[in-house]
Amino acid sequence: MPIIQSVDRALSILNLFDEYSPELKITEISERMHLNKSTIHSLLKTLQKNHYIEQNMENGKYKLGMKLFERGNFVIHNLDIRSTAKRHLIDLSMKTGHTINLVILDDKEGVYIDKVEGTSGTILYSRIGRRIPVHCSAVGKALVAFKGEEELNRILDGYIYKKQTPHTITSEKSFRNELEEVKKRDYAFEKEENEPGVCCFAVPVRDHMNQVVAAVSLSMPSARMKMEDLDAVILQLKKTGENISAQMGYNHSSFMRN
Repeated sequence: MPIIQSVDRALSILNLFDEYSPELKITEISERMHLNKSTIHSLLKTLQKNHYIEQNMENGKYKLGMKLFERGNFVIHNLDIRSTAKRHLIDLSMKTGHTINLVILDDKEGVYIDKVEGTSGTILYSRIGRRIPVHCSAVGKALVAFKGEEELNRILDGYIYKKQTPHTITSEKSFRNELEEVKKRDYAFEKEENEPGVCCFAVPVRDHMNQVVAAVSLSMPSARMKMEDLDAVILQLKKTGENISAQMGYNHSSFMRN
């Protein structure tokens, strides 16, 4: 399939902006894209005309435009899983006091599509729209553990096990072993594998075809993780996953009989 170079370049420019680089000079964009400034200028003007890029007139730097926010919200509001899960996420957060997230799989990464902030502590790394690696996150493990062998092989083919913290899983063998444990428990766990000082539990959300379509996670500061309370918290988390799955058409007894 042929690639339209100008479109590919324009999309690559948009992908340069993130929480670490919210604004960029044209020279920075030119250097990162390995293209001359005149070419970059033309691409930026086209994106700016369509409101996908805006220019800060005070410093001349470019930033993402409101059109992306508008399009992104359109996508999110059309995700049935988000509207179905919302009240369950709020209920779980109120019962436990912890931050609750809803995450879907996009290719080889998780994407946060909803979040309810808890009272036990602010979890900064989880925010709507942010991507998260599957190998070092409870939600990522819950999303891929129940995939068929062919699909799992596709996800792990060429996967890079970036070391986020000293506790991060860094090999395919260790990750596959971890996924087997997730399947046995029917929930995933990670302690400071992605973010120092944070631990997380996650359960899968299944649809009417018994496919995992999302994961619900419960995050808390590691210092607040009390072993004596964990069984009750995990039970509540599992119940939430089951309730959302039921609303998505999943029938546990039906699949047990089959």
